[in-house]
Amino acid sequence: MIDVLVPAPTKRQSVDFVRMHRTARMPDQTFVLNGVRWALAARAVADAARSEHDVRAVRDLVASAVQGGKCTVPQLAEEMHAGPSRESGRLRAVLGEVADGIASAAEGDLRQLIKRSGLPEPMYNPDLYVGSQFLARPDAWWKEAGVAAEVDSREWHLGPEQWEQTTARHRRLSAHGIIVIHFTPRQLKTEGRRIAAELKSAIDTGRRRPPLKIRTEPRR
Repeated sequence: MIDVLVPAPTKRQSVDFVRMHRTARMPDQTFVLNGVRWALAARAVADAARSEHDVRAVRDLVASAVQGGKCTVPQLAEEMHAGPSRESGRLRAVLGEVADGIASAAEGDLRQLIKRSGLPEPMYNPDLYVGSQFLARPDAWWKEAGVAAEVDSREWHLGPEQWEQTTARHRRLSAHGIIVIHFTPRQLKTEGRRIAAELKSAIDTGRRRPPLKIRTEPRR
């Protein structure tokens, strides 16, 4: 489906895979590719997010655009405030998540579970180092307890090689004393109470031992 922006007074009908959107705010900045004039990524993402009613789909859309370098959170926030407020609630919530480091729909579900369960707020997708050596980038990290949470599933990886890389990362984390709790996106939805209890127990255990010598940097 291709979305086409046209000035509000223009009368054009959607047809086949072309969907017309009348707007009083035509893009100030555009670019031309293959003879077609396109809106910048931030405008396209913001418009698409407003028309999407599934918050997980909005999360995937925004996270993919930001993590892929297509646009930034401030650019999306500017588009959100400049555009219509109606249907912007999901975009507003997701922008807060992505600004915190959330990089996928499954990680967004993890963030919601953590907040809903009253667990301490972790860092999301930080870079962990042992000395100057990069160790890993867990989905969630409780620094004071040395606990990492990972959302893992074969369905979220491209193939056996990527899955092996994931399990190798878990082994590296454990070898340096980090308590690693990992679960699948499906378990987040169906076993949330158990996962929250497991995370709480791990955090309590981690806080009772000496701090780990792990250097933490927010994801850039």
